Amino acid sequence: MSYNAKNYTEQGGDVTHIGGTLIIEEGATVEGLPSSFTPAENQADSEAETVDALKEEFNGLLAKLKTAGLMEADAEPETDAT
Repeated sequence: MSYNAKNYTEQGGDVTHIGGTLIIEEGATVEGLPSSFTPAENQADSEAETVDALKEEFNGLLAKLKTAGLMEADAEPETDAT
């Protein structure tokens, strides 16, 4: 009988293979990973008193998320080449 582990460390300990699920428990940290995360610009708390003002603030939030790369940008509108 043999056993093949999905997760294993190679001899010498320099390389670990994760073929299964890696669960990071609450409070755990991961060190050494490069961070490509860019926080979005701050969005102030809403003081909107009208639906139009709230819409404007919400669209501002969406723009900040897109600029930070946390949301895909809008698709370019198709143009008629006729």
